[in-house]
This record gives sequence, structure tokens and C-alpha cells, in this order.
Amino acid sequence: MQTNSPQETGEAPSPPRAAPVFRHDVHVAFDGESATLTSPVTAFTLRPVRGGIRRALRRLSQGPTPVHELLDGLLPAERVQVERFLDRVGHLVARSVLTHGGPGGRRELIRLEPTARDAEYRAGEVDAGLPVRLSRFAFLRSRDGALVLESPLAKFRAVLADPAAREIAAALGEPVTAGSLAKAGGLSVDETTDVLRHLVGAGFAEQADADGAFASDTEPTLRQWDFHDLLFHSRVRSGRYDDVFGAVYPYRDEIDPQPAVKPAPGGPTVELHRPAREDIADRDPSLTAAIETRRSIRSYGERPLTVRQLGEFLYRVARVRAHYTPEAGSGRDEVVSRPYPSGGQGYELELYVTVRRCEGLDAGIYYYDPVAHRLVLVNDGAADRESLFHVASRATGMEARPDVLITMTARFQRMSWKYRAIAYATTLRHTGVLYQTMYLVATAMGLAPCGLGNGDADMSARVLGLDYLRESSVGDFLLGSRSPDDTVAGEPEEGWQMLNDPQWSLQTDT
Repeated sequence: MQTNSPQETGEAPSPPRAAPVFRHDVHVAFDGESATLTSPVTAFTLRPVRGGIRRALRRLSQGPTPVHELLDGLLPAERVQVERFLDRVGHLVARSVLTHGGPGGRRELIRLEPTARDAEYRAGEVDAGLPVRLSRFAFLRSRDGALVLESPLAKFRAVLADPAAREIAAALGEPVTAGSLAKAGGLSVDETTDVLRHLVGAGFAEQADADGAFASDTEPTLRQWDFHDLLFHSRVRSGRYDDVFGAVYPYRDEIDPQPAVKPAPGGPTVELHRPAREDIADRDPSLTAAIETRRSIRSYGERPLTVRQLGEFLYRVARVRAHYTPEAGSGRDEVVSRPYPSGGQGYELELYVTVRRCEGLDAGIYYYDPVAHRLVLVNDGAADRESLFHVASRATGMEARPDVLITMTARFQRMSWKYRAIAYATTLRHTGVLYQTMYLVATAMGLAPCGLGNGDADMSARVLGLDYLRESSVGDFLLGSRSPDDTVAGEPEEGWQMLNDPQWSLQTDT
């Protein structure tokens, strides 16, 4: 039988029911007067454990138990101990929202599992007359066989344990009032409101203000976050999420790792110039000069870049300097060394060179073989070449007509075989490191460099003959010859003001 809401009866609303229960991945083991709680990321031992405290721990491991029932029958000192224990191991304890009972008995509607050690929340207030909806940062997905609601704004995940809770979550895709949801799964208005209070309090849902506006649409900081950016930020640094993190080798003994060196594709090859370190040292500017004069250049000289210069550039930027192959059973990784740094020496990045204009080299799309230091022709189609150049030019606002485009691809499983949660984020860090290496080498060589902020990964995968999920583009870089009259000497353009050290007169990026 459906009950009336407190708003309808004029009574004060009852506190939302949230029953503690150990998370599903917590195991409790008793040994004498000790109890050890273990989860995938932590372990906790409590002693002495006897009498009423032991009974309370067993109940927490068996299912959601309202606090008043959990403490029922305990001595005052035992109650204090249980309450202190719940505070100390809060990251191992979930909170369940239960129905109020009735003919069908009590059901668990949602289970809020903490994903951070400092996860705290208070059930929010829900005005029955104002609409509620999911935050625009919230999302539903399948996890461990259950439908869960997650958000980068929340330090919990909401396991939607009951069909009624799943109906409510689906309905919150658009603004609705608590009263209009009351029939979801046969819940009363009070029970529906309990669910909404907890979803609002934990940060999964939000209620409109008196003007009908929602915070994630109007609050200035939140407005400037895109959903995927904030989600990515929340997942690739520890503190807010509880999945296993870092170099944990999740697929060892299950999937073979990708080799440290990618086998070069077949095709016509072009051997490249290998510069001597002494020659480079004799003519290179200082590191300080390269750093201080580095800038993006999107126009090129009348005389094109030469294949000798391209060879020197690739040699200094991305060649494989050394290769380490471990002995079988040593437990060590196969790794390589290149001029730029790479986390765990994974070196998952590969380079493809698309040439429009390069003296001594035919136009085409080439793979750079970093071991043999040569180019391998993988596509000589003019239309595919122009498609890549068009996307690159568009990334500069159609300012540049590139001579040479270097596409950086990542062999993703090279990183994800070893790392959990940070594999792709680390690849993007590597891309940035390689950008800077390219900028400094090109500046030292007197070439025109420009890193791009966008590229078409799907199109480049097709043109390069790659599987998008196995290896596709993560960065793009333009390279060409510099005009003789292109200089960084002199005062900056109008509107720029030199700061910190006016004696270094530089032209700043525009």
C-alpha cells in the first residue's frame, strides 16, 4: 500500500535509511580474538574482538543492517567500540538504502560504495516540488556484473541493486519531481525520496533551484569542464577512485606482451643519414638558446627540407639507442632506450612520416624504422596523403600547408599490459615529451617545427593500415625548412611585453 509523503501530511520528514554493510570485495577472517579485514587495496586488523562486537562484524559481512539493529543488544561500551570501528574503516563499509518493509519484506535499493578513503556525504534535502535529474557528469555502466552509477564528482559508486532503483536512475536522465517517480518499481513516495536524497547527497543527482537551473549547468567552474575531461582527470591520479592502480601487470601469464620493438612493415625502404655526435656538438646552439628561441613556425622557405636533414632529425629524436632482452624467467621486462624519456621504458610511440616536399625523397607515407634508421613506404596514394595534410592544415586554422607531417601512433597494449588506470594518460605524457624533444631538435637544426592539437585518429588508422584499438594516432607534428629571413631576434610583435629578463629579446609564440 502506497503511503503519503511527509510533504503531503505536513509531518517532518523521517531521516533517510542507510544501512551499513561491508563492501562486496571485503573479506572478514576471525582468528581468536582478532578480526582481519582484507580488500584488493588494503588490510585492517581489529583486536580484541569478542561478544557483541564479533556478532556486529558478522552481521556487517552478511548483509545491510540498519544501525539501530546492528547496535541492538550491545553493552554501552560495545556500542561505542562498533561506532568507532565504523568511523575508522569507513572506506570498507558501504551504505545501503532499504525499502521500509511491507508485505514483500525489506529490499536493498542502492548500495553506495566508497571509492576514496576520505569519502563522506550527508543525505541531501529533496523538495518534492522541484525537479531532480542526474548530474551531467554522472554515467551508468556495467561493473562486476552489476549496473552502477558513477561520477567524477562523487567519491562513491552507486550499485543499483534493485530494478526500482534502475528505473529511477533511467528516469533521471531528464528533470523529474520526486512525486512523479513514486510508482517506480512500486515504491512509495517516501522510499523514492530516500533514494533521491542519497543520490543528491553523494553527488550523482542534483535538484534544480527555484529558477529551474542546475548547478552543473550554471556554476562557473563546473561549466568549464567537459564530461570526458573531468572523468579522465578523476581516474588517472590516485585519491578519488579505488581500482587497482599503477604497474600491476594485470595480464601477465594470460596475454603475451607486445614486443619492445615493433616489427617493421614490408615495403620499399629509404636509408637515412646518421649524424656523428661530434659534428652535432660543433654546430648546435646551447640548450638554453634552443629553449629560449623555440617557437611554432607554420610557414616554410622556398628551398625544401632535405632528406639528410630529415634523417638527422629522426635519428636525434626517436632512434632506438639500445635494446634489453631479459633472460627467461627473470621477471624483468623487455625494454629499449631512445633519446626521449618514457615511463617504464615502454616506448610505445611509433612515427609515420607523410611527405609532400622533401629534397631527395619521393612524396609518400612512410613508417620510421627506429632500429634500422630508415623509412619504409607504407602508402603511396596521393589522395590519402592529401587527406592527412588537410586535417593537419585544418588544425592550424588553414594557416600551414605542411611540407612534412609526422604522425605519432601508440601501441596501446604495450602500456596497458603493465599499467592499470594510467596507461593511456602515460601515453599522452609521452606524446608531450616527444613534442618537446622534436621542438628542441628542430630549433637546434634551424628547421620550422609545429606541434598540432588535433588529428583524425580514425582516418589516419585507415591510411596507415592500422587497427584503431591496437595502434592509432595520439599526436601530430609539422616539420619543414625555415625561411632565411625568419628570425627570433628583435623585439616581439605589437601587443607583447617582455618580462623577467628584457636583455633576452625574443619573439613569443603567436
